[in-house]
Amino acid sequence: MQINANSLSLQAVNFQKMKVFATKHALNTMLAPFREEHFSLGFVPTMGALHQGHLSLIQSALKDNDCVVVSIFVNPTQFNNASDLDHYPRTLEADLEKLKTLSSSKIVVYAPEPKDIYGETVSKQSFNFDGLEHQMEGKFRPGHFDGVGTVVQRLFEIVQPNNAYFGEKDFQQLAIIRKLVELTKFPVKIVGCPIAREKNGLAMSSRNVRLTEKEQVHVTKIFRTLKASKEKFGTEDATKIKEWVVRQFENDPILTLEYFEISNELTLEPMGQKQDKMKYRAFIAAYVREVRLIDNIALN
Repeated sequence: MQINANSLSLQAVNFQKMKVFATKHALNTMLAPFREEHFSLGFVPTMGALHQGHLSLIQSALKDNDCVVVSIFVNPTQFNNASDLDHYPRTLEADLEKLKTLSSSKIVVYAPEPKDIYGETVSKQSFNFDGLEHQMEGKFRPGHFDGVGTVVQRLFEIVQPNNAYFGEKDFQQLAIIRKLVELTKFPVKIVGCPIAREKNGLAMSSRNVRLTEKEQVHVTKIFRTLKASKEKFGTEDATKIKEWVVRQFENDPILTLEYFEISNELTLEPMGQKQDKMKYRAFIAAYVREVRLIDNIALN
């Protein structure tokens, strides 16, 4: 069955019992009876190009809720690089096929165009996330979390979920969204889910499909480095570990390290003096050509 923008513009498309909506009006008309009956509504926001990591989030949502909304929307306001936005995979038909393997009756898909989210002008709000937005990703992608906050706020307003599910691969984003809920007082529970990995340890990402087979094998170095950092964390200080990580990537022919940081899980600030009762996490970002990959690991 061919799915295109015109077929989704006004109505729900019945994809073998799976309902797909392109407008918030149609989505909310369908969801109204669920809200009236006080059924539990789960929400998994995605940018499409679904992989097993997304599916694991949706499986968690299906266990906890009577109905699950999955949004498929490539959000333009969170991209700093226009080329990255242009090349981001858009695979709606394949995504729907994958969702059908989980449930055709409990999943509702919201696949809008930017106009349905933003109106006539695509723009982002400015947020103060108590400094969370200035660490790591925020340093290298200025304005990125304003875009994330803007779209998540709009999606929460549209979907009005009881529970929303996010992966820990984007741990800083997860922290930002929890802060967003705290600031806006949205009545939604944020559920963080473990990182889904390939058998070789590579964190699952929609960007992985842009890597060659050789590159996909080579980038397993990212997770190996994180695991080694965790081992070193017990006996070495953060500065020495960071220096060691930088050396691992200095002459790498494929991977270019953007940053490696050991941070307080709560504030995301770089670790200073280690505190016994504080949780720490290592974060990494690296490039293969123009493809940007991120990962992280709990250290204690």
